[in-house]
Amino acid sequence: MTKNPKSKESPTERKYFFIGAATLLLALLSLTLIYTVSTANLFPLEARITKEATDPPAFPPPPVLDIAAYNAKLFAIANEGTSTGTSTASSTLNKLWPVHTVYPNGGAVLPFNRIVAYYGNFYSTQMGVLGQYPTSQVLQMLQNEVTAWQQADPTTPVIPAIDYIAVTAQGSPGPDGKYRLRMPASQIEKAISLANQVHGLVFLDIQVGQSNLQSEIPLLQPYLKLPQVELAIDPEFAMKKGEVPDTVIGTFSSSDINYAAGYLASVVEANNLPPKILVVHRFTQDMVTNYREIQPLPQVQIVMDMDGWGSQAKKRTTYRDVIYAEPVQFTGFKVFYQNDMRPPSTGLLTPKQILALTPQPIFIQYQ
Repeated sequence: MTKNPKSKESPTERKYFFIGAATLLLALLSLTLIYTVSTANLFPLEARITKEATDPPAFPPPPVLDIAAYNAKLFAIANEGTSTGTSTASSTLNKLWPVHTVYPNGGAVLPFNRIVAYYGNFYSTQMGVLGQYPTSQVLQMLQNEVTAWQQADPTTPVIPAIDYIAVTAQGSPGPDGKYRLRMPASQIEKAISLANQVHGLVFLDIQVGQSNLQSEIPLLQPYLKLPQVELAIDPEFAMKKGEVPDTVIGTFSSSDINYAAGYLASVVEANNLPPKILVVHRFTQDMVTNYREIQPLPQVQIVMDMDGWGSQAKKRTTYRDVIYAEPVQFTGFKVFYQNDMRPPSTGLLTPKQILALTPQPIFIQYQ
């Protein structure tokens, strides 16, 4: 019998309707669960392997390097047609820059970004800005420099960084006679915290004294396995012949630098990280020997950083002679707020002036 659509169901009918619907839904869910569990291992082994192989891994896959964009940026920062202070710059440029070396893994910071770093040690007012000003002022000053660089080159995003001297050379031998002092964990963690506040990178800088990189770098492994922590090494304070730091200028060979790069590469591989950055400070030719043997790796990008101080003319000349003339991969440039102002200084080099160098530095450091 056809029910009159205008007739009303009784409360009892509605009650049984809802109970019946709920029961049916529970039954369907139970059947689905039973089917899923009972058939989970019924597929052929090959099918199960294929599925497992296509499941998301424990770590997300690294991004793929855009080779065309990478090459284009390399040619852009090679700065073809600008002056290096030599009459032969234009004729030799294509032989030197950009450097033709291994491509980095995906996720590489350079050359897609420029890094602007503040340098120093929290215990010392003589080693750079990090120890000279209160934390809040340091971060504000750093942000001001980041803004200035972004305005000078709007095509290259700027990443702020804290370059903290985690191992400092000393004038006295210390308990083990190595003429270096390792900073406590609390100070390294402070540097990381500062960088986190500005969404930046951290460079842990090493001055080995009479120690060596093989003894010092592995001790920083708990920090280096963090994706935002990079490494810097300073040949100036590497006393290979037993000298007291600051009495002579030290040196690293290509094998020293390759050891540091190789160690970083192992950290990258073990922790599924994007490429690390290794900064090597330099202001004389003897500070780095056998530069042609230095090997950038897919896991490690190498920056040769001109960290000499003096007049604008002197800094340009040093950059030309020891950075431009001996290419490795990328270049850096240090600005000294105080030492670069000593007579006969005509003032600090501006971002615009530094960008006129060949090649353009991609790592900028303020001390």
